[in-house]
Amino acid sequence: MKAYEIQGSFGLDNLKLADRPDTKPEPGKVLIRVKAVSLNYRDLMTVEGSYNPRQPLPLVPCSDGAGKVIDVGEGVTRVKKGDRVVGIFAQRWLAGKADARTARSTLGGPRDGMLREYAILDEEGVVPFPEHLKYEEAATLPCAGLTAWHALLEGNPVKPGDTVLLLGTGGVSIFALQFAIIAGARTIITSSSDEKLNRALHLGAWRGINYVEIPDWDREVMKLTEKEGVDRVVEVGGAGTFGKSLSCSRFGGSVEMIGVLSGVEAPVSVIPILMKGITVRGVFVGSREMLESMCRAVSFNGMKPIIGRVFGFEEAVEAFRLMKSGGHFGKIVIKLE
Repeated sequence: MKAYEIQGSFGLDNLKLADRPDTKPEPGKVLIRVKAVSLNYRDLMTVEGSYNPRQPLPLVPCSDGAGKVIDVGEGVTRVKKGDRVVGIFAQRWLAGKADARTARSTLGGPRDGMLREYAILDEEGVVPFPEHLKYEEAATLPCAGLTAWHALLEGNPVKPGDTVLLLGTGGVSIFALQFAIIAGARTIITSSSDEKLNRALHLGAWRGINYVEIPDWDREVMKLTEKEGVDRVVEVGGAGTFGKSLSCSRFGGSVEMIGVLSGVEAPVSVIPILMKGITVRGVFVGSREMLESMCRAVSFNGMKPIIGRVFGFEEAVEAFRLMKSGGHFGKIVIKLE
């Protein structure tokens, strides 16, 4: 089979197409013909070596993928041949809280990921996806979709009438926009592009802020909310935006820490956390149980993930370059057939 590997050392120039031997599933495993893969910023960081520079190589990247079950090992009962499934991000995180063991079971590092023609996964680590979705759409669910779902609707769900701040128009933020609307919340979204803001408004965002034209976007958020602040921030920016996210959160609000697009370290005042009682929570994708709940909601609402661009399998490196440029809206998908 064909698979993309990070070979020798990190970097996009070392992401190469390789031949790997075909294998059959062992007991408790399923063989999946991968149909589509979607990219996350984590995947780019993994390829470039900034996510885990001690990651053993070669490694097949990409945490998200959808495909068809074409063979099952002895004793498999959860799925059968012909089922359309996605692989869960952390193969051993089935329910409850994550721990060190589940964190070591993630696809796309340390385990081989989905950027390959065939994948063998644990039967416990796959979930059938909503019938109305294509493979390309389903491939966006296990990481970006589930992260947004976890941030908004698990633990302390947003309520109708809440205000949610979304940073940027990448995969997680656009999923969060869709889930917030389903939950009856209003959304404020930021971007450096008026075109992207207009697309987000067309999808149902309440207000948009161009953070290039308005660098003090946190003050603009306070104006829009009549100085109350937002109930929740889906914080994908990281250290560079965290301080402003705190400053425009309301009393008793929460900041869901997800991404590090603007860096991992920066001076920040903790006074807003203390004085306004803000909850800061790290969101590490989610469990299989959460993914199954999200899939039921996606199915019930007939929701369609937003895909910015689809690349062919042979164009995988170009897909990563688009991710690095930040020029996408929604998800980037690689279609295998």
